Amino acid sequence: MILPLEELLKVLERERKGKKVVFTNGCFDIIHAGHVDYLEKAKKLGDILVVGMNSDSSVRRIKGERRPIIPQEMRAKVLSSLKPVDYVVIFEEDTPEKLIKAIKPDVLVKGGDWPLDKIVGREFVESYGGKVLTIPFEYDISTSKIVQKVLELYCGK
Repeated sequence: MILPLEELLKVLERERKGKKVVFTNGCFDIIHAGHVDYLEKAKKLGDILVVGMNSDSSVRRIKGERRPIIPQEMRAKVLSSLKPVDYVVIFEEDTPEKLIKAIKPDVLVKGGDWPLDKIVGREFVESYGGKVLTIPFEYDISTSKIVQKVLELYCGK
C-alpha cells in the first residue's frame, strides 16, 4: 500500500504493537531480480516492511537529469505490489533521515554495498536499541547495468 507519511504513521501506530518494523529505502527505478531478492530478505528480518522510495526530483538530484526512467507513481505501484512489501512511502529529500526519525523502525536495512558507518539514520536507530543491517547482493544487476545493456544492444554504445 502506498501512503503519505502522516497516514503511514497512523497505520503503524495501530499495527506495530508486538511486531517488528523493518525499514529500507531506495530509488527502485527499474525493478529487477536484485531488488526482489533484497526485499524478500529484508521482510524476513521482521513483520512489517516499509520501503521509503525516492521521489522523481530526489532521484534526479542523486542520479542525474536522465533518471528516473520510470515515473514515481509507476515505481511505487510496482514496488507496493511485491509480496514482501507492506507499505511504500515516497520522500522528496535526498536521504530518508526524516522518515527514519518519524517511523522509528526496529530494523534499518540497506544493501551490502553500504558500509554501516555510511547508512543514514544508523546512529538514531541504534540510540533506542534498533538494529542496522546490510544484506549482501545475490544478483549482479542494477538499473544502471540494465540501461547500459539496452544502449549497447540498440544504440551500439
